[in-house]
Amino acid sequence: MAMHFDLVDLRLMVHIADANSMTRGAELSFISLPAASTRIKNLEESIGTKLLYRTSQGVTLTPPGQAFVSHARMVLGQIEHLRGDMQEYVRGIKGHVRVFANTTSLGEFLPPVLRYYLRRNPDVNIDLRERPSHDIVRAVTEGQTDIGIVAGLVRTENLETLPYRRDRLVLVVPRGHALDGQTQIDFSDTLELDYVGLQESTAIYVFLRQASDQLHRPIKLRIQVGNFETACRMIEAGVGVGVLPESAASRHAKSMEIAIVPLTDAWSVREMQICVRSLEALPSFAQELVQLLVADAQGRLAFD
Repeated sequence: MAMHFDLVDLRLMVHIADANSMTRGAELSFISLPAASTRIKNLEESIGTKLLYRTSQGVTLTPPGQAFVSHARMVLGQIEHLRGDMQEYVRGIKGHVRVFANTTSLGEFLPPVLRYYLRRNPDVNIDLRERPSHDIVRAVTEGQTDIGIVAGLVRTENLETLPYRRDRLVLVVPRGHALDGQTQIDFSDTLELDYVGLQESTAIYVFLRQASDQLHRPIKLRIQVGNFETACRMIEAGVGVGVLPESAASRHAKSMEIAIVPLTDAWSVREMQICVRSLEALPSFAQELVQLLVADAQGRLAFD
C-alpha cells in the first residue's frame, strides 16, 4: 500500500496531538480548518486506518495515531537538528552537540567537563538543557537530543547506556534544628516541615513532587529558588529544610551552618547513566564528549 504524506501532514498531526483540537492544530499549522480536515482525511485513507477519535470535547489519538505522532516528532526533530547544523556550518562551526541532563549532573558535575571540552573544540557548540529523566529518555529516543544524562530508576528502553556517576538525595537542615544530628529520616516524616525548594522547571522539583504525590501529601513550599547555593543559604537562614544532592550539600556545608541528614528512601540513591541512541552513530566530536564524561566520572580526567 502506497502511503503519501508530507512535512505539513507531520506538523499538523503533532499540533493536533499537542492541542487535543483540530481547530487549534490547524491554527498552529497556519492552515484553514477545512484544509486541515481534508489533509487528515486523505492521510487516514492513504494509511488505511483512523488516526483520530473525534468527540464533542475535541480529538484524541488512536493507537495508530499515537505511533504516527511519535515518528513525526522524530522526523521533525531531525529536520530541526539538520537546519541548526547547517546554520552552524555557514557560520564556520564544525559541529553542534545537544545535551539534556538532570539537575544534579548539570549543577555539580558537567561544568568543568564542558569547559574542558569546549576549550579543546573551539569550533563545536553545545546546547545544554535541564530536563526530568523520563523526558530525557524520550528526547534521546525521538532524536531531540544527542546525549542524555539520567538518574534513578528510569527505563532507558532500547537506548545505549554507559554508567556515569552516583549521588544521593539528602535532607538539609539549619544547624541547631531539631533534626540536626539525626542519623537518618524517611522523606514522609519531613513533609510536616516548611520546605525550601527549587524552581518548578527543575528536574529535582518534578521528582520530589512525584514522590510526595505518591504519598498523597503535599510539600509545604515556603520559598522556591534557582540553584543549590541559594537553597542552602535559605536553609541556613532558617526559612525551611530542603532535599538536595549530597554532593552539593556537602560542598556548601563547608562554608555554611547547615547539617545533612540521610534519607532512608530507596529512591534517594541515584545512579546516573549517559544514554544515546547509538554511540557509533554520533559524530566524532559528540563521541569525544561522551568519552570525556566517562573519563571524568572514573577520575581519569585532569583539568587545567
